Amino acid sequence: METSLIFDKMNQDMNKSIDHVMHEFKTLHTGKANTSMVENISVDVYGSAMKLRDIAAITTPDARTIQIQPWDKTSCAPIEKALLEAKIGITPLITGELIRLPIPELSGERREELCKVAQGFAEQSRVGVRASRKEAMDGLKIAQKEGLPEDDFKRSEKEVQKNTDDAVTKINEALASKESDLRKV
Repeated sequence: METSLIFDKMNQDMNKSIDHVMHEFKTLHTGKANTSMVENISVDVYGSAMKLRDIAAITTPDARTIQIQPWDKTSCAPIEKALLEAKIGITPLITGELIRLPIPELSGERREELCKVAQGFAEQSRVGVRASRKEAMDGLKIAQKEGLPEDDFKRSEKEVQKNTDDAVTKINEALASKESDLRKV
């Protein structure tokens, strides 16, 4: 197996792990309004399930409110139902054709719970990165048996470890940033 293919696959898998943890971090709300908290909620309208972002304008008029304005007034009730079923911990307030989600202040206990959840997401991501490293190392060992010179193998081995360390550092930095956001009062 060619080493460039091994590295391409490893980097692609590691980037997927990093992207996944970044997406998971966005779903943890920090007491500040963020449209990503609701935009992927599935709403049953027009006889099918659609993402909220596809049927309404979602904005944050201030740091503590998410505002949803459906493009079709008749979809207010299904949107409200979907928001309640999503169990995001926020009760929607409907005024006319606007839906507002007032973000509650986080308690210290809830902040710590969210930090633990974030740590779990980060650990899952690090496990994914380590699995990518193992797969790459296995590929390099096979390539070595197929004739990859020892010097190239050692150099590639170091590069795999460097890429792994870089990916884990990105995950740890993102976790530290998220924990900092969560602990801000």
